[in-house]
Amino acid sequence: MMAFPAVTGCGGVSTTVKVPVNEIRPAKEATPADLVAAYNHLAAKITSINASVTLTPTAGSTYSGVIQEYHEVNAFILAQKPAMIRMIGQAPVLAKNVFDMTSDGQTFHIYIPSKNKFIVGPSSLERSAEKPIENLRPQHLLDALFWPQISDGASVLFEENEDTSTRYYVLTETRNGTSPEIERILWFDRSDLNLARVQIYATSGRLVSDIHLGDWRPTTAGTPYPWEITLNRPHDDYRLEIHVTKLALNESISEDRFRLEQPPGTELVKLDKLGTGSQKQ
Repeated sequence: MMAFPAVTGCGGVSTTVKVPVNEIRPAKEATPADLVAAYNHLAAKITSINASVTLTPTAGSTYSGVIQEYHEVNAFILAQKPAMIRMIGQAPVLAKNVFDMTSDGQTFHIYIPSKNKFIVGPSSLERSAEKPIENLRPQHLLDALFWPQISDGASVLFEENEDTSTRYYVLTETRNGTSPEIERILWFDRSDLNLARVQIYATSGRLVSDIHLGDWRPTTAGTPYPWEITLNRPHDDYRLEIHVTKLALNESISEDRFRLEQPPGTELVKLDKLGTGSQKQ
């Protein structure tokens, strides 16, 4: 039998590394009831968003075999509960619009000047485009900007989790049916108890949105808000990094600012629920 020498003393292979004091992140304690109450207060407090942001889209993945990175785009986002949103993207240097998109929760409108197209379709549209970045829809952003409250009586599971650098509390909300299914999973960073991640599921366990939230800052609205947001849409095969540069919460936004009319001379493309149908006008 082969003998192995003991690893001790000066000849040992272990080392001790002291973490800098400013990097020590002791885990805070909270009960499930505490987390639900704090989360619901935050979710209810935010009613509208007026933000300037930079967007960095990435389309494709290692699963599709192609990853395509796009240039950073400056954008303006207006959003108002329950489901109104408008986003205008501009080229960084020329400040020229590259897209303008709106959704009211029922119908979306997208104007793409470079293609002279005006696209209209139902907000519930699920379409696998040839180019994944074309799956981007304004209503997808609502998942990342607003977070619905956990209703009274909802079934919520509680657990602790961690990765190499962070400890989390995790709340898993399920939907009732013939068999329970996950509706969404909320991750809270235990170093500050801020919401760090939101995963949203459709039926049959289908992950539709995976949202990471960071750089929480106080606001004049009396509630903090994340200035770094990453929206992953795995089935739409794209990721959108959102960096907030200017933010105002809970301001009154007039309805006409969410209205997007078809510019004269553009091609009107009407999509049905299957993503088909086209019409020139």
